[in-house]
Amino acid sequence: MTAVPDIDTTAAVLRSKLADHLARHGWLRSPPWRAAVEAVPRHEFVRRFYRETDAPGLTTWTPVTADLVGVEEWLNLAYTDDTLITQFDGREIDWTQPKTISGAHPTSSSTLPSLVVRMLEDLQVHDDMTVLEVGTGTGYSTALMCHRLGAQRVTSVETDPDVAARARDALDRCGYSPRLIVGDGLAGDPDGSPYDRVIATCGVRNIPHAWVEQTRPGCFILATLRGWMRSLGLVRLTVDHDDQAHGRIIAEEPSFMIARQQDAPQNLGMLPGPDQGSTRATSHGPDLLSLPDSGFLAQLAMPHARFFTMPADDGTPHTYVLDATNDAFAVLTPDGQEWTVRQGGPVALWDELEKSLVLWHAAGSPPPTEFGITITPARQAIWLRSPDGPSWPLENESCGEQ
Repeated sequence: MTAVPDIDTTAAVLRSKLADHLARHGWLRSPPWRAAVEAVPRHEFVRRFYRETDAPGLTTWTPVTADLVGVEEWLNLAYTDDTLITQFDGREIDWTQPKTISGAHPTSSSTLPSLVVRMLEDLQVHDDMTVLEVGTGTGYSTALMCHRLGAQRVTSVETDPDVAARARDALDRCGYSPRLIVGDGLAGDPDGSPYDRVIATCGVRNIPHAWVEQTRPGCFILATLRGWMRSLGLVRLTVDHDDQAHGRIIAEEPSFMIARQQDAPQNLGMLPGPDQGSTRATSHGPDLLSLPDSGFLAQLAMPHARFFTMPADDGTPHTYVLDATNDAFAVLTPDGQEWTVRQGGPVALWDELEKSLVLWHAAGSPPPTEFGITITPARQAIWLRSPDGPSWPLENESCGEQ
């Protein structure tokens, strides 16, 4: 008979190894946050989760608990630098009969620790600061902040009551009692404001002005801007005395699940008929939609669009770029070594993208970290290198939290 490992002892060793890994790669940089990583038992926040498999076809996840895979395997997976999924499609999982899941949409998770720790380091907190976290999720990052600052200085908001309840239970088991709110995190927490730091663990299409109003002047907001096609990057904003904020994209890799009330509509948009729109040649093919830097420009230029490729009856691949908010479209078709684009609707989507590419190339094709953000009560914009340079609006739309 195989001996069952002592959970507390094994977990402590695994936490130390995880901290070593995070420090070795430069994500974990300060003693207080290392102490938090070594102290907070991540396994308590992921007692049950799903991990992605390498099965071909649709993305597939398989369930993991100590009973299903054994205590040792469960602990090892809990302390890997991976994102562990805890909910799909906004619905709770039936753990009485857990099954493999394919083609679903993850809606809650414990984010990979390297990203969590990197954001906490970038938050630049000091001992006496208060923090508002938007998106409690499993509660693991909440616990790290409680260990670092003291639970009385941490407030966390979660929109999903079931997710919030699981996080509260896990935090209680670990001895942390932060202020937890079930509600719209993008509305912030006016009762507890002003905060010294606001951190969002969900992606947002714009920065809710409530966060600016509830952040102490001179202090920071840290969040991931993203769209319906891709992430734009991690932004750190400094709030001033006029209910405005400004800052820059400090990293281009982070990508969180988008805030639920800002998620894309299920309907991709209307598929245009073969005779709709006007056609012209273009030197740009659909690859630029998914390449890292040009994809960033595509998201800025076409903020409401999404794209997919589908073969025509003769097998020729057509890439459709559709805007479900106004029925604008662009259809890319290969033409020898070049491409043609057919576009229609109230906005010429491909024209807008090519205009943005011209501005970007004229500036030397800089990476996303050369872009900054200005937030005012009336307008939000991303600009290239300087607020006076080329800029793209971020719409001030009503929004809610993941």
